[in-house]
Amino acid sequence: MSPVREVNRVYVCNCFGVTEAQVKKHAADGACTPRQIASACKAGTDCGSCVRRIQALLGRGACPRRELVDQGEPLLSDLDEAA
Repeated sequence: MSPVREVNRVYVCNCFGVTEAQVKKHAADGACTPRQIASACKAGTDCGSCVRRIQALLGRGACPRRELVDQGEPLLSDLDEAA
């Protein structure tokens, strides 16, 4: 039998079990602020200790659409229209 590999998960939000990979995925899907991340997965909405970590992740290029935000373009308008 081959050994079972454990996936290395880096938790950003311990309250809701949100990983760094999940935050990056939400950022890739268009969430570019901690508030938008919170709307997507609840991270940062309980004790709040992870908000700075989320900000750091978003500031390091986790949000591929950051240029649009900086230019004042709406990011989530397509999602709002679909709802």
